[in-house]
Amino acid sequence: MAICLSDARPPVELKLKAESRERKAAVYTHSMSARWLSVLCLVAALTVASACGDPPEKEMQQAQGAIDAARAAGADEYAHEEFTAAQEALKHAREAVDQHDYRLALNHALDSRERAQSAAKQAGDHKATARADADRALINVSAALGDARLKLKAAESSHIPSARLGDARAAIANGEQAVQEARAAFGRGEYLSVAGTVSGATTRLRGVARDLEAMVASTAHRRR
Repeated sequence: MAICLSDARPPVELKLKAESRERKAAVYTHSMSARWLSVLCLVAALTVASACGDPPEKEMQQAQGAIDAARAAGADEYAHEEFTAAQEALKHAREAVDQHDYRLALNHALDSRERAQSAAKQAGDHKATARADADRALINVSAALGDARLKLKAAESSHIPSARLGDARAAIANGEQAVQEARAAFGRGEYLSVAGTVSGATTRLRGVARDLEAMVASTAHRRR
């Protein structure tokens, strides 16, 4: 019987082919591992670069400029809460820079700038309202002072004893001083202090005018 030897392969050749396949598989595995390692390194590098970029100096300078502008607009007095928040946010931005957390520093700097701009706007609105209130308070106290003076003259003309007019004269003198101080504060733009300065004086002067009028009426009645 004849034996076909055409498909038979020597053991050595089979072994060589197997080793070749193993080498190719190892090379492919190493290549893929190196490729993934490169990708991971790139991602890590980008992450580090993002976290360790430059400090947000421009945004922090803008925030400081906005705070300075808000202060000049009177925000410390007329929008104190928002103005203080802007200062605190900038402080936190600087602290974040010291800790090399520049992303957080940027967020705080942007928040500070926005709050400072809001404080400046609020200050403008509140200052206009305070000015109108101060002007009204000055008009009221001036009218009360003028009325008290007229009533005092009427009392003096009615020959009311000077001793009875002592309190009225003192109240009028105090009212005159309060009006002078309030007008000076108004001239300096300190509108919030005007109402506090003259509100009590207005009430006292109106009371003095009523008392003097009552004295004059009582004296005239007794002389009839």
